Amino acid sequence: MKHILIVDDSKTIRNLVAFIMKREGFRVTMAEDGLDGLEKLYSAGKLDLIISDINMPRMDGFTFIKNIREQKNFRDIPIIVLSTEGQEDDIQKGLRLGANLYMVKPAQPEKLVRNAKMLLG
Repeated sequence: MKHILIVDDSKTIRNLVAFIMKREGFRVTMAEDGLDGLEKLYSAGKLDLIISDINMPRMDGFTFIKNIREQKNFRDIPIIVLSTEGQEDDIQKGLRLGANLYMVKPAQPEKLVRNAKMLLG
């Protein structure tokens, strides 16, 4: 069973994305911001995919992605950004820092699942 980390400061979004992914047979761990996400990353065992928001307190998604990509053990985990920030600058920054995909909220559940499965091979 593939293990996904969902990082979003909105409990509603976290729960919704978790519900969608669990329904597809994924194991899910949730974090409320980038700092919490890093803690979960270190303690969760093997993670196969990360879905992260950008605008979060304590540590935003850009900093979170940058931290992950700088660490040899986590550098190859696929990352999907799921954010309300849809400006071209934000999209390019997210991809430049190492996100594999950038999706703008609200994303269609089917598209999110399809993209996750594609990244997981």
